Amino acid sequence: MRRLRGRTQAHKGEASRAGPRGREGECDREGGPRPEWPTLGPFRFLRLRKDMRVPMALQGISVVELAGLAPGPFCGMVLADFGAQVVRVDRPGTRGDLSRMGRGKRSLALDLKQPRGAAVLRSLCARADVMLECFRPGEPQILTLRETGRGTLPEEGRPPGIWGVMEKLQLSPEILQRENPKLIYARLSGFGQSGRFSRVAGHDINYLALSGVLSRIGRSGEAPYAPLNLLADFGGGGLMCALGILMALFERTRSGKGQVIDANMVEGTAYLSSFLWKTQQTGLWGQPRGQNMLDGGAPFYATYRTADGGFMAVGALEPQFYELLLRGLGLKSDELPSQMSITDWPEMKKKFADIFAKKTKAEWCQIFDGTDACVTPVLTFEEVTHCGHHKDRGSFIIDSEQDVSPRPAPQLSNTPAVPSSKRDPFVGEHTEEILKEFGFSQEEISQLKSDKIIESNKPRANL
Repeated sequence: MRRLRGRTQAHKGEASRAGPRGREGECDREGGPRPEWPTLGPFRFLRLRKDMRVPMALQGISVVELAGLAPGPFCGMVLADFGAQVVRVDRPGTRGDLSRMGRGKRSLALDLKQPRGAAVLRSLCARADVMLECFRPGEPQILTLRETGRGTLPEEGRPPGIWGVMEKLQLSPEILQRENPKLIYARLSGFGQSGRFSRVAGHDINYLALSGVLSRIGRSGEAPYAPLNLLADFGGGGLMCALGILMALFERTRSGKGQVIDANMVEGTAYLSSFLWKTQQTGLWGQPRGQNMLDGGAPFYATYRTADGGFMAVGALEPQFYELLLRGLGLKSDELPSQMSITDWPEMKKKFADIFAKKTKAEWCQIFDGTDACVTPVLTFEEVTHCGHHKDRGSFIIDSEQDVSPRPAPQLSNTPAVPSSKRDPFVGEHTEEILKEFGFSQEEISQLKSDKIIESNKPRANL
């Protein structure tokens, strides 16, 4: 990794000369300029004080991400946000990451279907810390060198393995970890690397359904509905995969060895729902879907429409919070049924709905702000960035194209995430730059380009 280290030192020198860059007219709460978060080469630093720059938690970790759909790119973006050097390997001629999760990454356009393209990727993985792929697993079978005629493959007589996309490309964990025993090979799929569903197509709603979670989401008397594509794709999939990578990186500090991560959205979502499983016998879910305390059945854990068409969210579970809710609504507890009288919940929901419908969302905010009634406005995307609490914490960021997105979480006190403010990379924008860092000569790069193994698409300067 000498090339990478040398390049990093050079950029550190640039960083020492660079000052904070703020958008014109933008100030923090104290009236001073708010600094931009500059991107300085492969490692990025946040200027906390004039005499101090703090490296991020994943500084020095090299990740090779094979371009895919939303869960994989999200996993790679999380790693990049916290300082990892993420190289996204794109297929030449494609439009790139349609899910817009390319923040902080660089793009290498490489044709993996050609043996020389796969060989280039093996060279990258020989020096990388993490390999991330999201291809569908293949069929279990025994293959020999004679059957394929391509490189080093499992020998005849070994137990059957999964012969999927990566195995066909000679990019299996066995091959890559033979060349780099420290490599962490993350495989993110819908149903897992084995099992009868492993080779079939699916999307968030299918994974959510098979995990059992979808059966618990929905209103009483209606069909279950998926809460967007957040739970399986990003919670059980991308985020759980990132957690697996971090645990494998930590374990490697003891063993010195990498390992294979089988992250899948069905099991990841099921794991997220552990609370539902662990509370089965507590009576919390004893009623049909949509009639329990936490799934929309309780009047004190629901959303209500306001006079101006907005909504308020109510989560007054505890008795002392429920009392404050009633007070804000102008009701008296001694004139109402018991909070936990399930048979009275439908009527109480109607009563609450009628009251909430008489005032605007802003008026209800004035009533409940600063109280422990657990009543908050349901903010739209347009409203959320203007929320005073989010402004206090800087919870949302604006990139160079003026697009708004959430700041990376959680916040680390010593090594905070400093997301890149640059636009997402074009497909092949950094192809030559990356290959040079990994030891390829200009002659080799030119030949690969000539043979259409790689593609380079540097943006043209606007004059």
